[in-house]
Amino acid sequence: MKLNGKHIILASGSPRRKELLSGLDIDFEVDTRNNFQECFSQDTPYDEVPRLMSEGKSAGFHRPLKEDEILITADTMVILPPLEGRPAEILGKPRDRADAVRMLQDLSGRTHHVTTAVTLRSTRKQETFTATTEVWFKALSPEEIDYYVDTYKPYDKAGAYAIQEWIGHVGITRIEGSYFNVVGFPVQRVYEALQRFIAL
Repeated sequence: MKLNGKHIILASGSPRRKELLSGLDIDFEVDTRNNFQECFSQDTPYDEVPRLMSEGKSAGFHRPLKEDEILITADTMVILPPLEGRPAEILGKPRDRADAVRMLQDLSGRTHHVTTAVTLRSTRKQETFTATTEVWFKALSPEEIDYYVDTYKPYDKAGAYAIQEWIGHVGITRIEGSYFNVVGFPVQRVYEALQRFIAL
């Protein structure tokens, strides 16, 4: 992709997003300095939360953008749909081991959604899009959950798992949508959005 003099900034500390954006063979810098506090009202519809977080991170970037810069922010959430009277639940990063085990128990044998919102912003325009992938987990045994949590310690991962790790290899039976979105960054959609921004 020709950048036509544009300078790309990835405002995310996620090593997975950095790796995936690198896969587009473009030059960019990582700058995570931000003033945004990640919080939202409990009344906010769960499917709108990633967009609010991504746009908040963009607005909270620590300095004004220059004319030739394009800023990329993103937010990924694991959403467990309602079931048998239980409301939908956003699974963030687990607080501790017990919370990680609970999340994986909730995901076991069920379908969930992974939604990523990505915001691109320049001095001229802003665009936010979302990508959602449906993920099916087999019924996980207590031994499988304990092994994964104790071996991989997924405390920095929404939903307490990473699809590219052991638990994804043995536990995920099907996905519908972008695999890379579940990793944390729907790079094909990012590529298309960057092409539009660079053309301006």
